[in-house]
Amino acid sequence: MSRESGTRIWKDVANRLSVSKSRRVAVNLSRLNRYTEKGEIVIVPGKVLGTGRIDHPINVAAFDYSEQARAKIITAKGKCLSISQLLKKRPKGDNVKIIG
Repeated sequence: MSRESGTRIWKDVANRLSVSKSRRVAVNLSRLNRYTEKGEIVIVPGKVLGTGRIDHPINVAAFDYSEQARAKIITAKGKCLSISQLLKKRPKGDNVKIIG
């Protein structure tokens, strides 16, 4: 997708996901809560963990979610997306923030 649209964000995400599974990032909800605002779209090139709380709705695209993280994001009226779903929604990567 990076080659098709000419955006660097998807190349960056692909590079971060190409590392071994044990070296991928793991981001807690507390970090997402700290560095996002209501309604933002973020991508986590790794796993979202359920430690902490989220007090505003955000759209999160990640490689994987813990069950607790998914439940807390949905409870806060946010959305859990796969990276491919976000890629289809935002092919140019506009207004997407990478965390991790």
